Amino acid sequence: MSTAKAKKQVFQLKVTLAEVSPVVWRRILVPADAALAHLHLVLQVAMGWNDSHLHCFETAGGRYGMIDLEEDSPDLLDERKVKLAKVLPNRKARLFYSYDYGDGWSHEVVLEAILPTDPRHRYPLCIGGGGACPPDDCGGPGGYGELVRVLRSPKDEEHDDMLTWVGGYFDPASFDANEVNRAFRFEEL
Repeated sequence: MSTAKAKKQVFQLKVTLAEVSPVVWRRILVPADAALAHLHLVLQVAMGWNDSHLHCFETAGGRYGMIDLEEDSPDLLDERKVKLAKVLPNRKARLFYSYDYGDGWSHEVVLEAILPTDPRHRYPLCIGGGGACPPDDCGGPGGYGELVRVLRSPKDEEHDDMLTWVGGYFDPASFDANEVNRAFRFEEL
């Protein structure tokens, strides 16, 4: 895909967080010429993470990430220099996004459609999704499952502490695309 052509297109991506229940997913529109470093920021906002951990992207073509911070990964390629159109060359192409190596969050990113840009919209744009993002530092998929279990069990001895830790309220099924889009505008992505 040529750079001129990519600038006039947006990618419709479906992002699914692995190994959690209820399922957490987002459908977002992102310019095809965006760098992976930009996609990282978009995913942080769309999913609800707080960008406080290392991350990387993986494709059949290699691993991409923050080369300035991950000096112990000599095989890591610079995510700032790679465009989405290069790593997602056609519909149904996919890549994997890992966030917080300690908790081990893995996301599958699938290119669902290649669309023309619409001058009525600002990109990125969230057009769908489901499930609340697990809180950062909750212990990965296993810890999140335990958090959900405890929050659903008011008689559990850890319930009150967990409820306080999540800020007083947490609904694992909740999602609001408008809230994500407001966050995109606030972050000026």
